[in-house]
Amino acid sequence: MLAGLRAMWRDEGLRVTLLHALHRALDKLSGGHAGIVSYLLVTQPLGRPGAPRLRPDPACEVGKAMERDEVCAAFPRPVAVNRRRWQQGAACYAARVRGRFAGTLWIQRERYAEDEVRCDFVLSRPAESCWDFDVYVEPEFRLGRTMARLWQRAEDDLVAEGVRWSFSRISRFNAASLRSHARLGARPVGSATFVVVGSWQLALLGRSGWAFSGPRGRRPEVVLCPPEQGQAPA
Repeated sequence: MLAGLRAMWRDEGLRVTLLHALHRALDKLSGGHAGIVSYLLVTQPLGRPGAPRLRPDPACEVGKAMERDEVCAAFPRPVAVNRRRWQQGAACYAARVRGRFAGTLWIQRERYAEDEVRCDFVLSRPAESCWDFDVYVEPEFRLGRTMARLWQRAEDDLVAEGVRWSFSRISRFNAASLRSHARLGARPVGSATFVVVGSWQLALLGRSGWAFSGPRGRRPEVVLCPPEQGQAPA
């Protein structure tokens, strides 16, 4: 654990390291009922002129997945979670390599109801932007181009629909995800940190202020604007 904290300090700085250490302490002392969730909010442009493209690979198949498709049985999330996402209008892209499940990428339009904490991320211009979330690649395929192929297929569809920007949140404690998003051209536009104790939550939302809520409290909202129209709360 100490080695991990030292590496985080080197890569992410003192603030993120202290937040992560506090999260680990709260999680251990509470038996998993308290902790800190800290996100970096990012956006990346879609359909960049001259962006490199992957050549087709007959061994890798990427397409939209529907709830009753056979591939869904291998998804990493519970069936109820996936069903709720489809009911909320999300689209799921699934990859198979030589017929084996390899990964997923989810896309939401207009509003994303976060399921890790109580918060809604709202797209101010849904015709031009989307929310991508829960990018997952099976461990054996993480050194290949599965994630890039998932993203390329989703990006092609979104650009055809007029979408120019994709927003997402990344855990500040996940250095690998931060690096992979940066390679795709993602740029930070804000942050959101949540202190969770049981069913109570304190949300620190940058320029949007803060919100304290109980189990039946109102979900705070973060409004995300395309860069040319402004930025999300920092």
